Order: sequence, then structure tokens, then C-alpha cells
Amino acid sequence: MNAALRAKVVAEWRGLPDRKAKPDRWNAPGDLLPKLMKELGLSERLHETEVFDAWKQIVGDFIAAHSAPVSLKAGVLSVRVLQPSLHYQFETISKAEILRKLKQRFGGKVIRDLRFRLG
Repeated sequence: MNAALRAKVVAEWRGLPDRKAKPDRWNAPGDLLPKLMKELGLSERLHETEVFDAWKQIVGDFIAAHSAPVSLKAGVLSVRVLQPSLHYQFETISKAEILRKLKQRFGGKVIRDLRFRLG
């Protein structure tokens, strides 16, 4: 006989009041993880890591050799550039194309703008 059923029958025979079953509060980890990541601010860090890892593939070898992504905050990707002449070229010529490629790969919500900084 099932132990829970036996306990219920014995309690009923003794005249004890029925214990209310506690609701099952189990949730699948897959349901809890996105909410937890959002509360801890980890979802943006995950996107940041993905963008940093894909930088060389998106921009090519030359640009990747002379620049590096630094941070991704509120959809703005900050990129460190080594030389002033390259900074000017990236800002005036390459920015639109790089931003288009980034948005195509990661979406407009993850990356909204691109800023180059000397350093």
C-alpha cells in the first residue's frame, strides 16, 4: 500500500482533520533561468561576450587588428581604436557598414549604435 494513502486512511480513522496538500512549487530550470539572468543583469553580459567573440569575423582581419570592442551598454557598442587616422576612417567610412553587419547578426535590440574611441 502507498505510504501517503496509508497515512491518509489512518488519519481519517483517528478523526484527525484533513491536512491540506501544499501546492507543487516545482519549476523547470529552463523556465527560471531567463528570469534569473535578467534579474542579475547577466543577459546583457551574455550578448556582450557573443559580440566580442564575433568581432573579428564581422569586421575582418584588418579592422580587428587595429581595434577591439570594449563594452556593450544599453545597446551601444564601444570600440577602442589604436590610431587617430583609423578612428577617422572608421567613423566616416566604415561605421555604417559595420553597424549594419552587427545588427544583421545580433539584432537591433542588442546593438543600436557603435562608438569608436582612441586608446
